This record gives sequence, C-alpha cells and structure tokens, in this order.
Amino acid sequence: MYQAKERGKGCFQFMIPTLNHQVHDRVSLDTSLRHALKENEFAVFYQPQMDLSNHKIVGMEALVRWIHPEKGIISPLEFIPLAEETGLIVPLGKWVMHEACRQNKVWQKQGLLQVPVAVNLSARQFHQSSLLQDIDDILENTGLAPEFLDLELTEGLVMEDTPTTVDTLHKLRDKGIRISIDDFGTGYSSLSYLKHFPVNKLKIDRSFVKDITRDRRDEAIAVAVIQLAKGMCLTVVAEGAETKDQLDKLKELGCDTVQGFYFSKPLSAPDFEAFLKSYPS
Repeated sequence: MYQAKERGKGCFQFMIPTLNHQVHDRVSLDTSLRHALKENEFAVFYQPQMDLSNHKIVGMEALVRWIHPEKGIISPLEFIPLAEETGLIVPLGKWVMHEACRQNKVWQKQGLLQVPVAVNLSARQFHQSSLLQDIDDILENTGLAPEFLDLELTEGLVMEDTPTTVDTLHKLRDKGIRISIDDFGTGYSSLSYLKHFPVNKLKIDRSFVKDITRDRRDEAIAVAVIQLAKGMCLTVVAEGAETKDQLDKLKELGCDTVQGFYFSKPLSAPDFEAFLKSYPS
C-alpha cells in the first residue's frame, strides 16, 4: 500500500518478499519512534550561522537528532519522513521548538550570545489550528523574546494554500518572530507570490553551494538568489559551506551569511556551549 501511494494516484504494487521486509522495517521504526518520543530519546543539536564579513556568529539552527539506546545517533533522513506521515512530527516539532527556545534563553542569561535560533517548521505543524497559541505558550514558558526565534519553512510549504499561508505568516511577523524560506531555489514557487510573504531570510540550498566554484550553473543560481534577496532587503544564508574556496566565492557574490562544516558541524548543546566559549567574540 505504501509503495503504491508513493507512486501516485491510480497506481498499484504487487506484494513481494522485499516489500514485506520494507513493511516490517517501517512498522518497527514507527513503533520505535513512538517509544523514543515517550522516553525522551531525542536531542537538539545546534549549528552556527556566520557573518561572512567578520566571521561572527549571527544565528544558529536547531537540528533534531534521535539518540537511540542501541543504534546510537539516527539520521533525521531516516525518521523525519515517517514522523511527517504518521503525524508524530507535530509533538516532536513542538518539543524541538520548546527545547531550542529554552536553551537559547539559557545561553543569553550566561552572556554567551544574543542571536536568533532557527527552528524548522513542518507542513503538518504549520497547518495546525493551534500553531500561533503553541508558539505563544513556548515563548512565555521559556522567556525567550520573539525576535530570537526564526521559523524556517520550505519553499513548497509556503506555496500551499497561499492566501491562508500569507495570513499566518503575517500574524507570526506581527509577533516579532523571524521567517526564513529554507532550500530556496529547489521548489517550484511563483516569484510573483514572494513579494506577499513577510519573510526575513532566504536560504540557498546546499546542492547549489557544493559545486559553486566549479559549476557555472550553480554559481548563476546562487547569484540570482543573492540578488533577489538584496533587492527585497532580505538576508541570504548559504548552507553547506565546507571549504575556504566556497566561502571566498560566496563572499565575492555578495552572500551575507554561511552555515556549514567549514565553521562547525551540528553540535550537542554542551559541545555548542563549549564552541561559544572558545570562539573569538
């Protein structure tokens, strides 16, 4: 059934031994995922976002990791799609947002940094009727000011049910919350709608950064996104920066901010705190 659904409407799939194993693995992962949520097996890791002009930390992204008691760290690529499909992404996403806001406030009280934390917002979360109230409750409970929360939405998400999306985004911005469009350039959005979205930031997908020094097409796409962002007075962040050559090219093209292994991989909260304390201010 899952295979047929993934292939689209009007499709069918015969049951074979391989599919039987896949179904078993899927059910097992679903059960483990529910158990993990109940037993607090998830952790939030943080990756810094750096200003290209001075290499100072101007933000950070919160990234969820599943710390399995037997398998160790499980990649989000393995469990996020299933969490989306089963609806578990809603309580999981809510927990991640609360933990990221709580931790950011802790670091602010310690005087370590005063920057926003970016949290990915799934489609299911975004369309929850309780979204605005949930965010209000999280900010009130953690004491984090709204301007230090940056919600990242994919390009595909913001193009769904556009009038409703625009209304929700405006309500979030009215609260002082920052809005970013993640993986910009990988979707199929109409640029005519972009002017209606009250966003602060566009993020260049890592797929365009990987070969930006060798592939003129990737460079051209990066240039287009950067110029578009500049023209609309938006900040632009390039993801996946891993080499000095990539940094130099992005700086040459006018990119504001980078995020990637060149400066730091995603770190656990204790390791990120150590990074903050050791990094020159």
